[in-house]
Amino acid sequence: MSVGEEIRTEQDRPQQSLGTAAARNLATTTKSAPQMQEISSRWLLRTLPWVNVQGGTYRVNRRLTYAVGDGRITFVKTGDQVEVIPAELGELPALREFEDLEVLGELAQRCRQREFAPGQIIASFGSQVDEVFLLAHGKVEKVGSGPYDEDAVLGVLADGAYFGDQSILDPESIWEFTLRAVTGCTVLALPRRDLDQIAERSEPLREHLRRQRAIPAQRTNKYGEKAIDLSAGHAGEVDIPRTFVDYEARPREYELSVAQTVLSIHSRIADLYNQPMNQTEHQLRLTVEALKERQEHELVNNREFGLLHNCEYDQRIQPHDGVPGPDDMDELLSRRRGTKLFLAHPRAIAAFGRELNKRGLVPESVDVGGQRVPTWRGVPLYPCNKIPVTEARTTSIIAMRTGEDDQGVVGLHQTGIPDEIEPGLSVRFMGINEQAIINYLVTTYYSAAVLVPDALGVLENVEIGRWR
Repeated sequence: MSVGEEIRTEQDRPQQSLGTAAARNLATTTKSAPQMQEISSRWLLRTLPWVNVQGGTYRVNRRLTYAVGDGRITFVKTGDQVEVIPAELGELPALREFEDLEVLGELAQRCRQREFAPGQIIASFGSQVDEVFLLAHGKVEKVGSGPYDEDAVLGVLADGAYFGDQSILDPESIWEFTLRAVTGCTVLALPRRDLDQIAERSEPLREHLRRQRAIPAQRTNKYGEKAIDLSAGHAGEVDIPRTFVDYEARPREYELSVAQTVLSIHSRIADLYNQPMNQTEHQLRLTVEALKERQEHELVNNREFGLLHNCEYDQRIQPHDGVPGPDDMDELLSRRRGTKLFLAHPRAIAAFGRELNKRGLVPESVDVGGQRVPTWRGVPLYPCNKIPVTEARTTSIIAMRTGEDDQGVVGLHQTGIPDEIEPGLSVRFMGINEQAIINYLVTTYYSAAVLVPDALGVLENVEIGRWR
């Protein structure tokens, strides 16, 4: 380069050909269809058997059951003081359907708060039950004697559980197991003598307890259903018992829920910008995907019919070590016959996988619709990101038996509705307004029903953040 010669950059050189930016204006681009991150696998919607509900309401008829009302207790915490909500005492089987809030309030005031350290004994096997315990916070083990005199863990109780309530109806009852605190526990204790004092002054409570004590006189099976009297193994001319099958007088009814939205599209967009992709078609497609995501969320979390809220409390179990281990999954399986599937948050599946790795176990997998799905004991374990994860990094694992023929869990919808594009899902034209906007009403109807209580089980308070 000679002295004084200017250095010319590429930007300084004169353009000799058409640039890519200008050429792109004349080119036909290759483009994808509109994408959205919200779309998930939605295994629940895909695996749940669906029942057509023509009348909009699905009634679940069952045999008459006496053993009901064993719910979970809710508390109010102020600072370090915990109080039970009076109406929540009606969740105790002995106080079920007792609605005198004044009496329940007096019972709530008699509850005394106690704190137990990890490993401390709350109640001992063989001693008389003279208190009703309400577990406000913590985890408690039910410990019994094994066949070779070693301790055996019979179950784990967590927040909202209760024990000792049998003393309300039977003053002579004794503890059939030992209760031991696994973590620090906050417990409210209601002494039996305080309850007796209130019952002496309250005629409604005294009469209610009298009726409750009469219920065990009815012959029931292990599920609390009125027994069917039978005779077997006899010989000769014996008297054959007479019987009948009694039904619940007020069976539960499930009404179809609804998810709706109004999709608006300007007529100019629909007219002029419809090639090469149909704008209305893709707007509807993405809207339907969002509705289906919300439908699955409701099937899991809705307080009226959602799976997490409709699982009976005797079908809820707690993990023995916090993390979801093979033993916990086996116990969840053992609670029902013919479990068809597990549902778990992807992070819970990862936590379960870590526990399997620690034990050197490799789960099998099955092909479902071209996708490999892990299994446990041959039961598919499907991911479901609609199962909530708490701030404490705990979640739940759901186990289900499905189908009407197996008395399982079924999905509910109604087919044949006007302007239906999929079973139970319709897109209805609502007209064009004065701003030239086209409106479509997009609607889906759905619900879920648990036909018998043991069709649905939940492993609760599963820790997903422990890595050691």
